[in-house]
Amino acid sequence: MDGAVWFFALSVLAAGVGIGIATIGPGIGQGIATSKAVEGVARQPEASGKIMTILILGLAFIESLVLYALVIALIILFGNPALTHIVGH
Repeated sequence: MDGAVWFFALSVLAAGVGIGIATIGPGIGQGIATSKAVEGVARQPEASGKIMTILILGLAFIESLVLYALVIALIILFGNPALTHIVGH
């Protein structure tokens, strides 16, 4: 196969594997954070407002990690700087 075909195939594979791996950690983290928030609300229902505010903020920070991985994957797929050297245009 041509070098450009291998480059594009491996770029797609790298982006897919990268997104897959990047979502594992935040997914586990969100599950743990939500479970602890539910436990906290169950123990102290009067503090549910504070707990939920902190939970939402924490989940937003966790989700931003996945969005960074998505941006990197999109750069690998569509804006790769090595593309001009491989394809030769």
